[in-house]
Amino acid sequence: QVQLVESGGGLVQPGGSLRLSCEASGSIFSINIMGWYRQAPGKQRELVATITNGGSTNYADSVKGRFTISRDNAKNTVYLQMNSLKPVDTAVYYCNLRFASGMDYWGKGTLVTVSS
Repeated sequence: QVQLVESGGGLVQPGGSLRLSCEASGSIFSINIMGWYRQAPGKQRELVATITNGGSTNYADSVKGRFTISRDNAKNTVYLQMNSLKPVDTAVYYCNLRFASGMDYWGKGTLVTVSS
């Protein structure tokens, strides 16, 4: 069993920054992809960014140049540094862990609100 716990959400003004963290615990296999997805009110969940255990990253076009994903394999933790935040970034952000087998796990989500 795997558990994911997110932290770091909150209220921030447009142009501000936040850093999200997600720690995974349980049976963690070394080959995996960790990532962040988000769901805004009334919209479907969408990819924000992913990172493999080897460090390869992938970003949604809407966040390229503003968000940076990173991870600490020793701590089974993934981070999302979000800069130049916009009101359209307001959403619940979910952490995801996917193994090579295809099994994946989700955190409960953390709310990010960008508003003046």
